[in-house]
Amino acid sequence: MTVKPEGFRSNGRCTSIAGAFVLAVSLLMPQIACAQNYPNRPVRLILPFGPGGVADVTARIVTEKLGEKLGQRFIIENMPGAGGITAARAVLSSPPDGYTLALLSNGTAISVSLFKNLRFNPVTDFVPVSSMGYFDFILVTQAGSPYQTLADLIKAAREKPGALNVGTINVGSTQNLSAQLFKSTAGVDVTIVPFRSSPDVLIALLRGDIQMGIENYTAVQSHISDKAVTAVSTSGSVRTPFLPDVPTVKEAGGGDFEARSWNAIFAPKGTPPEVIKTLNAALREVLDTPDLKKRALELGIEAKASTPEEIAQRLKDDIEKWARVIERAGIEKQ
Repeated sequence: MTVKPEGFRSNGRCTSIAGAFVLAVSLLMPQIACAQNYPNRPVRLILPFGPGGVADVTARIVTEKLGEKLGQRFIIENMPGAGGITAARAVLSSPPDGYTLALLSNGTAISVSLFKNLRFNPVTDFVPVSSMGYFDFILVTQAGSPYQTLADLIKAAREKPGALNVGTINVGSTQNLSAQLFKSTAGVDVTIVPFRSSPDVLIALLRGDIQMGIENYTAVQSHISDKAVTAVSTSGSVRTPFLPDVPTVKEAGGGDFEARSWNAIFAPKGTPPEVIKTLNAALREVLDTPDLKKRALELGIEAKASTPEEIAQRLKDDIEKWARVIERAGIEKQ
């Protein structure tokens, strides 16, 4: 009599395991096939900002080229809201299939410490794809003021603690926290004055209500060209390519200072690795094209791709960095 091995009994354990394996593979196959054919329909990129800002313009420039490269439309959806919560929840409530993506930024990193109840964790709820662009902030003074270099302003601030005003947009913005960081690294006592908008900062500077403003390049570009304001310094670790003759804060005597804004594409956790790989490869190619780099540079943006690991580390580093600045400045959580 032939005896079947135990594992091959029709109702045995191995048969059950094999059946479970076949079921798992059958459930996974559509997802694998979908990832391999990605993208085969339009892709949404949800932004936590309104239209017209630096992040919005960057996203539109990049996704136009990305759509051409991958043969599908990339649709920008603007969902502004405090802390980026509205945009993040919209992405996280969508299937993790690569057809709904998020734009995260250094503002996302700040929000982790600025808000009591953010309702999402950017590190664990998302997977990184690539950076899109980086940009520095410009420290500007009135053209006719006594402060034509950053060293002039630092010297005056040390001679008269609390007497000089530095203008930024709202409390908790990267510009505002950059001013707080500057106070610490330069060892100066200046009064930081928040305004509702970039034009308000520039008006106050031209009126002499503030002695220095910290803004992005697009906000001050025309005033620098008209020689109404003087760019005394830039906020990056190296000189910015659109103002190569202007020293960094560190070069100008402001201590170990670096504040750089960035934006990047992330996907919901669970997005297939093949999709991430496809998007990253396409972004690397698109962001390296001379015409895109030129268009971005005209807006004060350095178009630059990254590995998923690099932008993930940048997010983590900025969360820690700005948390320290917020705590030191005593900024109340919202």
